[in-house]
Amino acid sequence: MRHRFVACLLVSLVCLSGFRAAGQAPPDGTPRAGDRLAALQWTAEATGVADWGFWGDQPDRYVSWSNHSNRLIPVYSFGMTLADVAGERSVYRDRARLEALYGRLPDETLDPAADHFDQTDVFRLQAEAVARGAKRVVLVVFDGMDWTLTRSAAIAATGTVAYHAGRGTGLSFQDYAGTVTDFGLCVTSPANDGTKVDVDAQAVTNPGGTTPGGYAAARGGRTPWDPAANPTYLIGKDRDRPHAVTDSAASATSLCTGRKTYNDAINVDPAGRRLDTIAHALQRQGFAVGVVTSVPIPHATPGCAYAHNVSRDDYQDISRDLLGERSVSHRDAPLPGLDVVIGCGHGVDVKPAEMEKEVQQQGTNLEPGNKYVAASTLAAIDVANGGRYRVARRTAGRDGSEVLAAAARECIADGSRLCGFFGTAEGNLPFTTADGKFDPVFLPDADRERLEGLKRKYSKPIRYTPADLAENPSLAEMTVAALDVLAARGPFWLMVEAGDVDWAAHGNNLDGAIGAALSGDAAFRALTGWIEAHGGWADTVVIVTSDHGHMLVLTRPEALTGR
Repeated sequence: MRHRFVACLLVSLVCLSGFRAAGQAPPDGTPRAGDRLAALQWTAEATGVADWGFWGDQPDRYVSWSNHSNRLIPVYSFGMTLADVAGERSVYRDRARLEALYGRLPDETLDPAADHFDQTDVFRLQAEAVARGAKRVVLVVFDGMDWTLTRSAAIAATGTVAYHAGRGTGLSFQDYAGTVTDFGLCVTSPANDGTKVDVDAQAVTNPGGTTPGGYAAARGGRTPWDPAANPTYLIGKDRDRPHAVTDSAASATSLCTGRKTYNDAINVDPAGRRLDTIAHALQRQGFAVGVVTSVPIPHATPGCAYAHNVSRDDYQDISRDLLGERSVSHRDAPLPGLDVVIGCGHGVDVKPAEMEKEVQQQGTNLEPGNKYVAASTLAAIDVANGGRYRVARRTAGRDGSEVLAAAARECIADGSRLCGFFGTAEGNLPFTTADGKFDPVFLPDADRERLEGLKRKYSKPIRYTPADLAENPSLAEMTVAALDVLAARGPFWLMVEAGDVDWAAHGNNLDGAIGAALSGDAAFRALTGWIEAHGGWADTVVIVTSDHGHMLVLTRPEALTGR
């Protein structure tokens, strides 16, 4: 019966080919003709099963888990190696260092044979690069992209299953050989999960939370391609050893401060005390500092580039910190602010019915209007009002890349800072799908109602207008604008986040996750192209990684090639 249903679905795809011939998604959200990965995604959602893979720990269900995992995460370095933190120098081989890292010795985590290192070591790599003379340091974070999603994107990009282990090939950051490069794996587990906070008081109310962190390689795998890895353990559902699974805030805090903390924390320790980030330290040394993201400016990963807050959900205050305005965590004297902030959130306003919930999350100083950046903040920072930032916003009828590039040129000319504020109704840049278009699939209304009754996951409808595509720059264009402005000031540090990988993975949408990964890869190509055109690698270090993984399992990877 299931096979007959699948066949009917595939026939229906063919019947819509006339609409798809124009290169648009049909109104019911089904794939265009020839869009192979979209067809795989759509059919998997509609039937609830896929012979090529699944999300979670139940092979007979396409989706049994839609959150993060504690899989080991790839780290790629350019301009330096990972020798100082991996292998024999791994913190996971050293009892004393491990106790200092977690504040205790996590169960089953000490590993005398560990090759993996910790996410906090990415901070140390950046600091060490500067200590050795680097003047340009760039941290590229593919939010939510673990080894399996990276491999999926590489298969889609090349049309071949070229590797089964290791660094891999097919994506720009896997293949780039313009400088010394290295590859390794890191642990992402946080200090703990379950910490509660008071946003208005900026206080932690139960230090230590409820679930401790740690990584048992015997359960989770010594590599992310280890066939002995237990998915149930990796998603925190192992009753014998339920190690906490990280969120983006705790993991990005690790990347930027070198300290482990609780889930939801923005650069504060497990007790709620502020932590210095690499950007703070380098700014005091005369570096220009910036952040670029494809998702809202104050989301967890970009927020952790610079802000302080006990809660990742206090968006308007996180934006105030990034932009050098007084906030709930810096009431008396604001932080100096980043030199460049480019991201999204434009057009996403708090609806009246949402105000009570938003006040609970963002505190009593929440301003009505834009959810992510308060109108008073944008007004205060604007050079037109005597502020320090030239604000480039999504503007009706104007090309987004031109708006941003013009603002960048003006910043270089007069020394002002740059704030780019773009996005769609969902808060992010338009999702690119695996074929490079902007038409994520979704199920028709009747099918969504049916799946809601079955309590099954499915992709939410997303439709982009021509204006959405024209009035927003790409992540690659954002990256180049940031590099130009920062470089005009001298030495610099920059974070670039491809945040949409995580958004698509939370929706268990492989087509969208691959598209987001390829958009991030395009930003990496733009970055390396800029480096080569501006003095080369003599004083430059780039680190490419993720903040955490999801739980995609590919059982038949060749399906992604069309074979």
